[in-house]
Amino acid sequence: MGLLWVRRIRAHPFLHLVAGVVLLGVLAIPAANLTLAMPTDGTAKLGSPQRNAYEMTEEAFGPGRNAPMIAFVDLANVSEQDRMPALQELLQDFATTEGGVNAQIAGMNEANDAARIMITPTTGATDEATTTTLEHLRDYKGEFEENTGGTYGVTGITPIFNDISEKLNSVLVPYIAIVLVLAFFVLLLVFRSIWVPLIAAAGFGLSMAATFGITVAIFQKGMFGIIDDPQPILSFLPIMLIGLTFGLAMDYQVFLVTRMREGFVHGKTAGNATSNGFKHGARTVTAAALIMISVFAAFMLIDMPFIKTMGFALAVGVFIDAFIVRMMLIPATMFLLDEKAWWIPKWLDKLLPNMDIEGEALSRDRAALEASQREKVKN
Repeated sequence: MGLLWVRRIRAHPFLHLVAGVVLLGVLAIPAANLTLAMPTDGTAKLGSPQRNAYEMTEEAFGPGRNAPMIAFVDLANVSEQDRMPALQELLQDFATTEGGVNAQIAGMNEANDAARIMITPTTGATDEATTTTLEHLRDYKGEFEENTGGTYGVTGITPIFNDISEKLNSVLVPYIAIVLVLAFFVLLLVFRSIWVPLIAAAGFGLSMAATFGITVAIFQKGMFGIIDDPQPILSFLPIMLIGLTFGLAMDYQVFLVTRMREGFVHGKTAGNATSNGFKHGARTVTAAALIMISVFAAFMLIDMPFIKTMGFALAVGVFIDAFIVRMMLIPATMFLLDEKAWWIPKWLDKLLPNMDIEGEALSRDRAALEASQREKVKN
């Protein structure tokens, strides 16, 4: 089956390459609307006690009652007679902030130089508008310090979860860039080629974009009616998804392309080496991918929304990378590049250490040992 498939790709490599890229590009479109959030009672399973309590509170007191924020105000550097006026001014600012419905003093210490202010927003914990409200509340800090000499910080479960999500979201692009750059250099050492690492890294980027797109469309946007309770994606999911699937993707790349390089180095034409290497490597990749897809898909049986999302994303990520990227886009690109796929500048080839992936040194050592033994027998 592997040979039949690779022959089909070899007959029309450009068509398969374009079809695969367009398909993954279309699937990736919803990823632009990715929203990250930490799990709360509002994202628990429908009908669970914590979800029921969350919804009852929201219905009775408004969605913001489930997303309270606490401002700790330090007035130690403010004169005693100015402390209460400064506190009242801050209360007024908080209460009139867009997205805020109420602000009240929740307590003060005995010295009256520190206070806690409870702020209730108009929106829920995972609502994007709550993030905007939090930013507005923190924007007053510089003006408050300049006018009064006091300072404050806004905390609570909602701000903490929001900060975690914002931090993870902000490092996502650098994280992906670091992963792809390191992959390029590792594969450069293994295959001694410029193009092979480039297409491997680009293919992984495409598979991740498509995976995010499908996951957002189904679990966040509720498209196709598969999920009856759409909600934001778990903040840790992108980091975990990229980390886990990257290792598998590079394994599949090595399984397929190592045999291709071996055939090319041993004298086969570039096209024949690609076909023969794919024929042998496709079995391993197919078996390995099906095993991991089954493992990750099993997590979808757990009755927790964010676990279901994680299992789905991992299973789909492995499927796309193994069967669309590694087993269609990679051989199609290799056929189009032909011998150029194995091109590397001579100066760079001399600089790179010899990893001896194919064990050529072992073969030479064994041949030398056998020759030595034959010589001893003669003597």
